[in-house]
Amino acid sequence: MTYRKSAGAAAILAAAALGLAAPAPALAAPEPAPCGTAAMVKETLPNGTTWQLCWRVNDRAGLVLTNAFVSTKRQPEPVQVLNSIRLAQLNVPYDTGDTEYNDLTSYGFGSYDMETLTGDDCKGGSVRTGSDGGEDPQQRGLLCVSAEPAGLANRLHDYDYDPETGEEKETVYSQQGHDLVLRTISKVGWYEYVSEYRLGDTGQISARLGATGDLAPGEYSEADRGWPIGKQARDYASMHYHSAFWRVDFNIGGKGGETVEQFDTKLDGQGTMAAKLTTTKKTIAKEGNFTKVDRRWWRLASKTSLNADGHQRSYELGLGADDPYEGHPETQPDVTFTQADLCEKWASDNLSDPECPLDKKTLIDFASDKQKLADPVMWVRVGFHHVPRDEDQSPMPMHWQGFDLLPRDFTAINPIAPDGRENVNGNPYPNEPSAEPSAEPSASQD
Repeated sequence: MTYRKSAGAAAILAAAALGLAAPAPALAAPEPAPCGTAAMVKETLPNGTTWQLCWRVNDRAGLVLTNAFVSTKRQPEPVQVLNSIRLAQLNVPYDTGDTEYNDLTSYGFGSYDMETLTGDDCKGGSVRTGSDGGEDPQQRGLLCVSAEPAGLANRLHDYDYDPETGEEKETVYSQQGHDLVLRTISKVGWYEYVSEYRLGDTGQISARLGATGDLAPGEYSEADRGWPIGKQARDYASMHYHSAFWRVDFNIGGKGGETVEQFDTKLDGQGTMAAKLTTTKKTIAKEGNFTKVDRRWWRLASKTSLNADGHQRSYELGLGADDPYEGHPETQPDVTFTQADLCEKWASDNLSDPECPLDKKTLIDFASDKQKLADPVMWVRVGFHHVPRDEDQSPMPMHWQGFDLLPRDFTAINPIAPDGRENVNGNPYPNEPSAEPSAEPSASQD
């Protein structure tokens, strides 16, 4: 059996310390990041986007972000995006069937399991000091804050005519993007986990979990459940899963109470040149567990906060590479939507406070009573099946798993649009007939 440190008798923090409390009554103009200076991150990226939020460390969840606001050079007024985001579980079962861990609830990413940053941990960034969240909290350098290049953000080779000369004019727009990156490192057993959030200058949020460290020296098996590590085909390092869960509570525009919508696009006959596709929208009105299929996606849309075009501000869930683990019911759905509840803290092995019932152990239990989604919480599961390789020794190269939250109609145009393109909005040729009249996706309600 692999050796892991015991979490001891660490007390469960109050719900408020986890960012699980029900949202406060809506304010006409919510104040950005209501926290002290030490717990606040406020950074402006090179393209003019400013992110402002609060951070803290929970003894089990590790890094917790709350009260996230964003503003851009074309929308200088800060608008709230998130109430909170954090990890909600890391389930690690081995293919042998003899070993399984719930790393957050059994061990924890905070307290003494959270690493003090050193060396190249935060190269090019700044280290923030905060409490490690333990029973005997220590103030240490835990959070790395950095602005990092994100690659080519947009490009346009534009052709236009100069109205004064009548000559063709060419302009090339080319723009690099940037992310505000927040990361902490937690050591659980032989693995070292990097909790990372990348806040982009277009408003995108990427939640990622990186794994490095060492392969567990006590986890070896037969050839059909492992991979040969070392000389010849003698020692087979066991294959295993990392099923990571995140808990996301939006608060778009400071109002909360978003509408959950699912979009499906299906073949709908044959056109003159290509297949026809029809996209339908379904409102998810009650709690449930959902799985991604081809051309299916979800968004959470504000009921009250609109962009300058009068469209609902929303965020779309973008799922990348994912290997679901079929061994448990709660590790099978890609996303679960539940009504906000103080007692629903962890995706599995849910720990109960004295005032909470004992029958809500997993996401499946949370959604089983099909409550109305008046204040939805989104639980995202991303799985990674780790098949060891020779290169994993040592230390192991970082492997990542995670998802993206993509702004959809949060602003009326590209929030980092270069000068010269800020007035491009809508159909530039309104008098030319379209092939078919445009329409909103047909809607149904669950």
